[in-house]
Amino acid sequence: MIVPLEHVILLSIVIFSIGIMGVLFRKNVIIIFMSIELMLNAVNLSLVGFSRYYNSVDGQVFVFLVMTLAAAEVAVGLAIIVALFRNKQTVNVDEINLMKG
Repeated sequence: MIVPLEHVILLSIVIFSIGIMGVLFRKNVIIIFMSIELMLNAVNLSLVGFSRYYNSVDGQVFVFLVMTLAAAEVAVGLAIIVALFRNKQTVNVDEINLMKG
């Protein structure tokens, strides 16, 4: 059974929207970070859906590139979050103010 492209794109839009809501309305840096990962996964889902629809492997190649980018983002992002937590003792975005002059 093949899932229609419209269903794949609709699911991708829903997942991407949940990620956007998490980035815009959450205060915890870790939740924001997970929401960005959710948005990347929604893009991966749409790329695989279009790749299957057009019988091309180009979308799947881009998915591997996005997954590589996501892995690098996780490594760097978590290191930054740990460093912020060690300095400020919080992961709340409102309480982290590094631009004090």
